[in-house]
Amino acid sequence: METREELGEFLRSRRARLRPQDAGLPSYGGRRRVPGLRREELAQLAGVSAGYYTRLEQGQSPNASDAVLDAVARVLRLDEAERTHLYSLARPKPPVRRRAARPERVRPGVRVMIESFGDVPALVMGRFCDVLAWNRMAHALLAGHLDFDAPDRPPERPNIARLMFLDPHTRELYADWPRKARSTVADLRLLAGRHPGDPALTGLIGELTVGSEEFARLWAAHAVGDCGTATRVYRHPLVGAMTLMCELLTLPEDEGQRVAVMNAEPGSPSEEALRLLADLTATATAPATTTAARATTTATATAARATTTATTTAARATTSATPTSAAPAAAAPATPDTLRTGRRNNRLPESGGVGVRQSTPGTMEERPCR
Repeated sequence: METREELGEFLRSRRARLRPQDAGLPSYGGRRRVPGLRREELAQLAGVSAGYYTRLEQGQSPNASDAVLDAVARVLRLDEAERTHLYSLARPKPPVRRRAARPERVRPGVRVMIESFGDVPALVMGRFCDVLAWNRMAHALLAGHLDFDAPDRPPERPNIARLMFLDPHTRELYADWPRKARSTVADLRLLAGRHPGDPALTGLIGELTVGSEEFARLWAAHAVGDCGTATRVYRHPLVGAMTLMCELLTLPEDEGQRVAVMNAEPGSPSEEALRLLADLTATATAPATTTAARATTTATATAARATTTATTTAARATTSATPTSAAPAAAAPATPDTLRTGRRNNRLPESGGVGVRQSTPGTMEERPCR
């Protein structure tokens, strides 16, 4: 939808919700042709001509002054989010040449921050509510039936709006699903005013309009709002009901990225339930961590054995390749002289100061030991 058509529908929806008596105009009874205020009535209250306001509502006054927009916002009783949306639609950004969209990334420091929250669920959303990263607790709380690593794969990233309207698990999670659904659609309306004509956002809105009658009905109401602070009741399938305070923080250095943090009141039953969910999450994560550690240890041991085998094989190959040393020389043949010398030196042990030696075969000769 073009920005000027969006502006016209937004202003008509805001006129329709105001009765003449709400704006201080007399009511003459009878049936009115239009619900709410007429264009002429709104123009009178805003202090502009009926023709000028008609052109504004038709998107033909791109240079409307702040004074005119503020007056219209005052008459229509717009809140801050709706006022911002009006300015975005009345003064659309000039068209720019679109480059191929790159997948959004989370800065390492932001990822470390949400991991450091420990048992507090936290996640990072992109410009159009894609989950770019979440810690273990946010995954266990909101979408334990999905793959934890899905945000790391851009084509498979979970989207909060898509989960709200197209995922039955998420519908069961929120005790007040209609309220959360209205808040989600209002946030998308605000984003549509900030990013008119963005292909990714247009595709998401079209998918939800076709896939969900509730979304189509809420989208047609033109509700606008910024999901900031809220307290919601979650009906978790493992730990039961929890009342959590949800805070949405904008990252100023990352265009459109926001951090959602969900906390329980200290000392409340919800805090106990959240702690129980943390214990269950840690228990479910431990086997996978142990398996990974065992796999790493096995791989290291296998590599060590392979290295040892290779070293031994190389050593054997080196030994086989080295020339064999020359064999020791053969002993000289025995002669009568060497035999006699050997007999003289081969004396028996000494006994009583008498040396005994064999002089001739068959006789023994005693001689004093010298």
